[in-house]
Amino acid sequence: MCYFEQTRWMCGYWRWGHFRQQCTKEYRTGETCGLKLVYVTNQEPDNCKLCKDIEKKQRKFTKLQNDIYRWQREGNRTATIEKAQRDMGEVDEAIQNMLQQHHNRQYSVV
Repeated sequence: MCYFEQTRWMCGYWRWGHFRQQCTKEYRTGETCGLKLVYVTNQEPDNCKLCKDIEKKQRKFTKLQNDIYRWQREGNRTATIEKAQRDMGEVDEAIQNMLQQHHNRQYSVV
């Protein structure tokens, strides 16, 4: 039950920070007992890095979608459209993975 700083972003994502205080269970200097308690929580007014990366991926997905609509109107670009659709699938999968990672961290205890 040693005490650590915690950083929490506006979106709810958090991470452990620096070690701050040793508990009474651990008698060796510089060692921790393995259990983490919050010493102080530092609130960040911004979104976390993962949220920013998700936003970038969503912008890329939207751009690919708009490109596909434009190419379908222009015609004669089947190969380009197919490649863009594959890319959209990959970007969407990456977005879903990052959202799941964010959700898991946001609601996890450790």
